[in-house]
Amino acid sequence: MDLTLAENFYRQMLLIRRFEEKCVEMYSKEKIRGFLHLTIGEEAVGVGVMHALTPEDAILATYREHGQALARGIHPNRIMAEMYGKVEGCSRGRGGSMHLFDAATRFYGGSAIVAGALPVAVGMALADKMMKRKRVTVCFFGDGAVAEGEFHESLNLAALWHLPILFVCENNRYAMGTAIEFSHSETNLAKKASCYRIESHQVDGMDVEAVAEAAQNAAESIRAGKGPVFLECLTYRFRAHSMFDAELYRSKSEVEEWKKKDPLLLLYQRYPSIDIDKYESEAAYIINEAVNFADNGTWEPIEDLTRFVYTQEAAQ
Repeated sequence: MDLTLAENFYRQMLLIRRFEEKCVEMYSKEKIRGFLHLTIGEEAVGVGVMHALTPEDAILATYREHGQALARGIHPNRIMAEMYGKVEGCSRGRGGSMHLFDAATRFYGGSAIVAGALPVAVGMALADKMMKRKRVTVCFFGDGAVAEGEFHESLNLAALWHLPILFVCENNRYAMGTAIEFSHSETNLAKKASCYRIESHQVDGMDVEAVAEAAQNAAESIRAGKGPVFLECLTYRFRAHSMFDAELYRSKSEVEEWKKKDPLLLLYQRYPSIDIDKYESEAAYIINEAVNFADNGTWEPIEDLTRFVYTQEAAQ
């Protein structure tokens, strides 16, 4: 990988990291309400996978989707405004942190339901195949989703129908708060996926170069009509599951040990000529603009509260 691409990866991951750190600050100030799930530590997965996609490809994600949304190109202003619940947000302030959506970038939202995006992704990929479109549908989900029935149903159908879908499992080892060895009899999740005769690979999810290469190979295979691909990205979240998590299921020493594999640190060690100060300044400017945009945004008028809400009266 050349230095230009390495710098672009670093720039994107740093923006995600600093954006989410600012979200924590705004949450503490009660500017952001509801649930907040951070991807700090897992930035390499979203950035690496997005590098392999085209504007025509579709993305479905989990409720921990800020990083993927930023990497996909949704404007930070619109994401922050959505966090605030303002009309200028990418979901008009109605979705908040867990439900970022942007049709222009074909980012079809985070989902608050564990494994909920999997069957939707299968449907979208089936539609593309029937319409003979050369698209890839990417579905992000965590290791917790692999224990759900939707996971098995979705992979089975994707394999049977030979669908153009890339399954990306962000295995951070703890799902919501249970160590993987206590929830999966087989902890090699790529091995589970391969049981459905799907091409499956494990990749170091802390290494953005490794993720980008694996995702690129997977996307090329899918576009060539070779069927679905499953990537298990071995990663780790440095923060708690959510802002309400007491984090009693792992030790602080374990977290500190994993921080030695920080994707930002690993990339900088590999490319020490990356101008960190430049990208720190850029990220600070972008995030300050996003906060100002959200602060000055507008609340939805009370008379619009039933807009977009399906009712029996509206159907008649």
